[in-house]
Amino acid sequence: MSDTAMEPGQGGAAPLPASYDMSEVSDWVALLKPRVMSLVVFSGLVGLLVAPGALAMHPVMAVSAILCIAVASGAAGAINMWYDRDIDAVMRRTARRPIPDGRIAPGAALSFGVLLAVGSVTVMWMVTNTVAALVLAGSIAFYVFVYTMWLKRRTPQNIVIGGAAGAFPPVIGWAAVTGDVTLVPVLLFAIIFVWTPPHFWSLALWAHDDYARAGVPMLPVTAGARETRRQVVIYTGLLVPLSLAPWLVGFSSSAYAAVAAVLGAMFLRHAIAVLRDSQDEAGRSLTRDAPARACFRFSLSYLFILFAALAVDRLALGG
Repeated sequence: MSDTAMEPGQGGAAPLPASYDMSEVSDWVALLKPRVMSLVVFSGLVGLLVAPGALAMHPVMAVSAILCIAVASGAAGAINMWYDRDIDAVMRRTARRPIPDGRIAPGAALSFGVLLAVGSVTVMWMVTNTVAALVLAGSIAFYVFVYTMWLKRRTPQNIVIGGAAGAFPPVIGWAAVTGDVTLVPVLLFAIIFVWTPPHFWSLALWAHDDYARAGVPMLPVTAGARETRRQVVIYTGLLVPLSLAPWLVGFSSSAYAAVAAVLGAMFLRHAIAVLRDSQDEAGRSLTRDAPARACFRFSLSYLFILFAALAVDRLALGG
């Protein structure tokens, strides 16, 4: 932990204003991490669309399920910002978030997140089924307690294990339709789980100084940039065959397999470019981590296109 960051639960690194009357609707929206939410909602929607019986599901029930996934994601994001307000205050890319910038009081943010969490799980249970509600509750709890409060500040494997939190949405979407969890949603979970490390470590490479300043043990801080680049390639290499799993188990057609193979080759090419980036003797990039930035951007497109291809493929096959 850096000298300027405080221990968890001690209220933040920087003094906060006594008045929070400057908060606006946009600040409360920012607490929900809308950019993260967009990926969560999309993967949850795909899980719902590819589930058996999805086309027979009542539209109101389907829309309600997706909204619950969105609200639950926002709830987890708000609680995460409440807990991480101390390290957010000392990181350049997060210092302007509503809590460290003094626009929303920490207690209000926590209450907001808890209310949304309870509400999303309750509505999911009332509108769909118990299994979907339990998996939704589990995803919130995993992100808050396992990733945010336990792993993030203690181990460089925080993203590897914590990646499970972002892998739940397709399972939730599937369960909302079927009331169970079978092999296919587990495969979708695994794809996102293995995708998360190369996606996030690409970001961590060029945000290294921020994490070091905040005392967060991200892999580039603890193991160095060179080892991080190697891990990006390893996990991307694991992801490529895993992305073909829906086709290998007979759930999708060869059209999806072709898209997955092409996307995988492109992702692997980006990962190798990260590995081969021009570096100094310490492994620091001489290109301002241009390959890592490009890899991070592509990783977002990769997951959206891959899951969209699976959804289109299943709908073309009649669901």
